[in-house]
Amino acid sequence: MRGKRQTFSREFKLEAVRLLEEGKKPPAELARELGIRRNQLYKWKDKTDKQGGSAFPGHGRRLIRGTEAEEITRLKRELVQVKEENEILKKAAAFFARELK
Repeated sequence: MRGKRQTFSREFKLEAVRLLEEGKKPPAELARELGIRRNQLYKWKDKTDKQGGSAFPGHGRRLIRGTEAEEITRLKRELVQVKEENEILKKAAAFFARELK
């Protein structure tokens, strides 16, 4: 079973790429010392090469835009309403069960 997914700060990633580019240590050794996989180090370097200073802008999760966000909001509201209705029905059932005795 896999544990919780690791997250690394932008600064950590940029420093790892800088150390890789410095070339004082082999990439495999550097990755081991940093606690990451070697291929992750190469992915970060590739992203930095392509995007420069705009690499690693956020938390890595894709942003939900437009209709998806609206749908999520609608479903959350609907869930709250259904839970309230369910509670009302439970109370009504308990009330009528007492009345029948």
